[in-house]
Amino acid sequence: MVSSARDTPAKACLIAEITARVERPDNRDGDTAATSPPAPASIVPSSDGLELSGHWTAFGIGPLDRRLDSVEIPGVNNVVIDGSRVAALDTAGAWVLQRLLARLHEQGLTSTRRGWSPRFTKLIDLIGATPTGSMPAAPRRAIFASIGRGTVSALDQVYAMLSFIGETTQSLAGSIANPRRIRWRPILHNVQTAGVNALPIVGLLSFLLGIVVAYQGADQLQRYGANIFVADLVGLSMLREFAPLITAIIAAGRSGSAYAAQIGTMSVTEEIDAMRTLGMPPLDLLVLPKIIALMIALPLLTVYADVCGVAGGMLMAKTKLGVSYGDFLDRLVIAVEPSTYLIGIGKAPVFAAIIAVVGCFQGFRT
Repeated sequence: MVSSARDTPAKACLIAEITARVERPDNRDGDTAATSPPAPASIVPSSDGLELSGHWTAFGIGPLDRRLDSVEIPGVNNVVIDGSRVAALDTAGAWVLQRLLARLHEQGLTSTRRGWSPRFTKLIDLIGATPTGSMPAAPRRAIFASIGRGTVSALDQVYAMLSFIGETTQSLAGSIANPRRIRWRPILHNVQTAGVNALPIVGLLSFLLGIVVAYQGADQLQRYGANIFVADLVGLSMLREFAPLITAIIAAGRSGSAYAAQIGTMSVTEEIDAMRTLGMPPLDLLVLPKIIALMIALPLLTVYADVCGVAGGMLMAKTKLGVSYGDFLDRLVIAVEPSTYLIGIGKAPVFAAIIAVVGCFQGFRT
């Protein structure tokens, strides 16, 4: 493999660091020196400069990096940096040393190295060859570049979503043309997980929502003596809007996220690639059963939510407004037309298709 010219300093720096850390003098006595805790790095002022000692490594530098600016500099023009007592040096210590040299340069002083091992000198020279003598900062992205990248990413996701919808529609059309391709066992399993198992939470939230709607309208209706019209309020709001919406939200939280997690895990573990290798279409096995099952379960859950919501409204109307259950149901039949009920039920399959497609799509994008 051919390396570029810019890789040569980095490789030389790595080699120098390995040499500086492995071939240090205190490692000649065997395992005892190697396992002993490293002596901390220190700087001691001298008559003509600074004396460095200890392990100038990531483990030995300790708090010296934070106290570097408080190190006393001798009053000489040429500061001698004595490294004869430095036991080990790596890139972390070399960066700290470069900071010290930069401080001397800012004060108008010159520096001279003395007693440094050749392997340490090579690493220091390589670290000092950078333009700033410090870790390179991450480049800042211009605002228009960020907007452009965000736009390209959004368009890419939209294109991928449209492609996924097209492939799913094609697979669904093939299954309708050839019903033997439909896998009923996964469909029934998903109906149970997305529908039957969701009955408690859907019923509870719909019942409470019906109570809240009736309670909020009770004060206004009492002022005009129109208590009986609470049936209109609860019936129209629950059957047409609230029941399909709250059911879809619950299904998105339970089933949509579960679809994304399941398919995403299979994608990471390469199970989907194994399906394609065996000639088993992932859309037929993973996507279509979920879409069909949720389109079956969500309308049924919506009907169940309608019943629970109306029951909650009836209870609050009886408690707050004194409207009996019989009067409430008689008014409900008059207020709610079949078209209103069918509009609410008709929203459920649309919500189901959106939830299943988005969940499966995000799973494949993992």
